[in-house]
Amino acid sequence: MEKNGNAGKQKREARVVSQECLAGGIYSMWIEAMDMAAAARAGQFFSLYTKDASRLLPRPISICEIDKGQGRLRLVYRVAGAGTEEFSRYRTGDYITVLGPLGNGFPTEENPKKRAFLVGGGIGIPPMLQLAKELACEKQILLGYRDELFLNRELAAYGSVWVATENGSTGTKGNVLDIIREHGLTADVIYACGPVPMLRALKEYAIRHSMECWISLEERMACGVGACLACVCQSKEIDSHSHVHNKRICKDGPVFAAWEVEL
Repeated sequence: MEKNGNAGKQKREARVVSQECLAGGIYSMWIEAMDMAAAARAGQFFSLYTKDASRLLPRPISICEIDKGQGRLRLVYRVAGAGTEEFSRYRTGDYITVLGPLGNGFPTEENPKKRAFLVGGGIGIPPMLQLAKELACEKQILLGYRDELFLNRELAAYGSVWVATENGSTGTKGNVLDIIREHGLTADVIYACGPVPMLRALKEYAIRHSMECWISLEERMACGVGACLACVCQSKEIDSHSHVHNKRICKDGPVFAAWEVEL
């Protein structure tokens, strides 16, 4: 996959089109940004700035959906602190400062005859929606939740959806690999976003089954453009910027071929 880093990124005010709560602490915000929507692709993210001058660093939020026709972007996020709590109070007509699109997305131009696992865990589920829309192949969508579901019905429009919950209240009790084992599912390639333990297990599964595997890493970020080295991960190759075995998740990622990084 060709890395485009942060090419085409912009920083400007975007109008909030709508906001809704999808589940406990999970919010969905549509923003209007014609040029940004035109440049965005599945797997990239945006940095959102608060209006509080004491909080200088932006909050990175992955792209859930892109509506290029209307020039809109959907960002689904979890309230995890004062910044995202502020975002959750925005309403139609408010404006928010955004920087993006940032990072490298998922490769979607692969052989359409491949069967794909699209795997999302927790707040790693939102990027799977735009990816599901862009991939022209057979898709089995595996979603891992703690308990409360969100986006599963929307994802069902693009492939077969299988759900796992930690307490077994819905679907398989356990995790996304338990779904695969319980239902005997198979695929040729994995696309995944979620917590590191999930991604590590999927990488090991892909190696055992000689599968192609693409993972999107979730990490705290500072600048969002690769300058500060606050969001590095260990890599097999030497990074041309830092000259050590590191990759900058915000610029070199957040999507990597699983073999590129150590988890």
